[in-house]
Amino acid sequence: MKLNGKSNSNGKSDQIDSVPPVAPASTNGKRTRILIVEDEPAMVAGLRDNFEYEGYEVLSAADGAEGLERALADEPDLVVLDVMMPRMSGLDVCKQLKVKKPQLPIIMLTARGQEIDKVVGLELGADDYVTKPFSIRELMARVKAVLRRIAPSTPAEVYRFSDVEVNVRSNEVLRNGNRVEFSAKEFALLAYFIAHPAETLSRDRLLDAVWGYENYPNTRTVDTHIVHLRQKLEPNPEEPRFILTVHGTGYKFVG
Repeated sequence: MKLNGKSNSNGKSDQIDSVPPVAPASTNGKRTRILIVEDEPAMVAGLRDNFEYEGYEVLSAADGAEGLERALADEPDLVVLDVMMPRMSGLDVCKQLKVKKPQLPIIMLTARGQEIDKVVGLELGADDYVTKPFSIRELMARVKAVLRRIAPSTPAEVYRFSDVEVNVRSNEVLRNGNRVEFSAKEFALLAYFIAHPAETLSRDRLLDAVWGYENYPNTRTVDTHIVHLRQKLEPNPEEPRFILTVHGTGYKFVG
């Protein structure tokens, strides 16, 4: 089965393909809840059918403002968010969600050729994006990949090293008992290091795991965030003890 949509006045092209069923998704014994924020009814109907066929619970919102409200109130596990939305753009929704719920994963839907939307969305904290028209197989694969990345990977809720205490559940970092402010991506990067102690991690792997797009925008993104982590966590950022550079390869966390 294939669902074809026509381009609307905003230049959106809605096309998805169906896939065979797989085992239902679950989170802690409950069905994984997906929120679709999309103003095209045909697109929503097609996505709902396919997500429910895969075993997901589906919520939907027809504009950005409603999407933001439902994302905050209904506790979805992941948001599929169109960029071009009435009342509030998807980029504005993403920005506000990442402030209020930094660990909530978001996959952006962008129109073909709107490269700037992809870049801005990822800078605002989106975990991945899909360009319309797209295959439902691709979207499902990206949804599953993002959900795997954000699944708890370390059994310890609180991790301590030196004078630093990291609470993975509450996204809180204390140093000498004082709260240290972290952006969503900085915390996600630190959490990934904690989940892979003493393991040499390449920049491409960190980009893929934390940003969800291995070539965006370049490996300097990782280097910049490492500098920020060192400034906030290291006794002497110029001579790091915890986040070490492995020359020619990447980084290693030895906290």
